[in-house]
Amino acid sequence: MEQDLLKSLLFFTDQRLCSAEILAPCQVRARIEVAVLNFLKTLTAPNPAVSNLALIRRKSDNSGLRQGFLSEVSSLYLSHSVCTRSFMREKDAKPFIRVWMVMAMCFRIVGEGKIVTQRELFYKLLCDSPDYFTSQDQVNRAVQDVVALLQCTRHSLGIMAASKGAVVGRLLLEEPGEQTVDCSMLGQAGYAITGDLYALNRLVLNSDARYIIIVEKDAIFQRLAEDQFFNQIPSIIITAKGYPDIATRFFVHRLNQTFPLLPILGLVDWNPAGLAILCTYKFGSVNMGLESYRYACNVRWLGLRADDLKIIPQQALTQLTPQDMKKAKSLMTSKVLPESYRVELAIMVEKGERAEIEALYYHGFDFLGKYIGKKIVQADYI
Repeated sequence: MEQDLLKSLLFFTDQRLCSAEILAPCQVRARIEVAVLNFLKTLTAPNPAVSNLALIRRKSDNSGLRQGFLSEVSSLYLSHSVCTRSFMREKDAKPFIRVWMVMAMCFRIVGEGKIVTQRELFYKLLCDSPDYFTSQDQVNRAVQDVVALLQCTRHSLGIMAASKGAVVGRLLLEEPGEQTVDCSMLGQAGYAITGDLYALNRLVLNSDARYIIIVEKDAIFQRLAEDQFFNQIPSIIITAKGYPDIATRFFVHRLNQTFPLLPILGLVDWNPAGLAILCTYKFGSVNMGLESYRYACNVRWLGLRADDLKIIPQQALTQLTPQDMKKAKSLMTSKVLPESYRVELAIMVEKGERAEIEALYYHGFDFLGKYIGKKIVQADYI
């Protein structure tokens, strides 16, 4: 049965590793047209039927870790196992229709040469088809289904996720024909990373930095920017203000490609969510397994780690929540989690405690920069 579904995938190529391609608008429209023609062919056959949609399964048991070739970068990938959206199954009927509605909207968007955010797409679909779209999550899942069906990137579909990211430090950004932006002169807010991946890809990047530092939180980013830490340790500092969006991950990946010798270091809270954020930068995510290799980069864990607890007062530690424990369990079952990270996670669970980066302020507001600087000088990252 699965082999039949595999053969029905419209644009399947490799039976071990599946990926989403970057396509020109005309190619995207052609793939959508093929999908429609195949659907109509089945519908108008002598024994008409509503054909199922065969999609690459976005589940952890259909994922693996692809080791980088001639590099240290590894990324998640999805294999050939498939699932279906069927109009004839009650629970699938609306998701099935949503896939076709999103495809129709993408056909129109790329035809007009536009780029829209997933939020804009939601409101358009909410207004046009309120019986089928009532939440952003429904749109996001339908977009992922279209990516899995057509095997092209969501940006090729004319869709971009709104970016939360910002960058500050020893970096010059130049878009062809535009004025150069010096990211060391922008103050606490830094340079807002656009959600347009095409625009990010056009940027000419120049830097004399020696490190790239990713920080989990905007407040920590602003503290380092205000203190001009990037001049103390020549560095580029980036934040996605929590879980990283696609644009911020793509930007870090571009920095990694442009400056391959610069270590990329991650500063996150010592809790399961912080580790999950680090792993998303490092390997990608299962939900975006078809595109993960385009955004993965070899991030090293700078902190916070278990060894840092000795400089954090006990009263600054808090108990792990049920949500934390659920996240920890999910990470423990992950195939991609490095052994050193697994040890750190086991210590978290055993202690039942968590620590936030802000706990370092116990030693004063200027201690954060000293802490990062010392760990970098001692190469204390994993």
